[in-house]
Amino acid sequence: MERPDKTMYFLRIALAVAARSTCLRRKFGAVIVKGDTIVGTGYNGPAKGVINCFEVGCIKDELNLPSGEAYDLCPAVHAEENAIINSNREDRIGAKLYIAGYDAEGNYTKAIPCRRCRRAIINAGIEEVIILDEDGKPLRFDVKKWVEEDTNWYLKALEDARSGRLGRGDKNYSGCKR
Repeated sequence: MERPDKTMYFLRIALAVAARSTCLRRKFGAVIVKGDTIVGTGYNGPAKGVINCFEVGCIKDELNLPSGEAYDLCPAVHAEENAIINSNREDRIGAKLYIAGYDAEGNYTKAIPCRRCRRAIINAGIEEVIILDEDGKPLRFDVKKWVEEDTNWYLKALEDARSGRLGRGDKNYSGCKR
């Protein structure tokens, strides 16, 4: 067995964390690391005490809705949100966040954080996000770039709203889409 580099080491731990997910469609795990020390973990699943899809079924399956959309119908808190909730703010400042997941068939699935989670990551003080793509290769994101992207997104949405090009419930402006 080959010794993994630290990036793959933490991404594989994120996959192990994902195994705890109660989602029937896609399981994600997140690991916050600072100075090569794990300071927080999380997986996608409902808030504590709330019923989950593993127990009763998935409403998005019942409605035949695609993965990565219709989060307003899903009871889950995202893996990266749970990792942030389960960690100390001081430990998160300047940290890295590793996210990995797999689909119902056990294949890797790209875990790019949605807009809502990107905002939580920005506010958490995390500097870099490393995800596992569908081919099992790491992808890196500089969180500072997300600040600019979110600003540009909002200014465009505001302009579209003022000009009448944006209507209520427009899917192009949904805050949560993977």
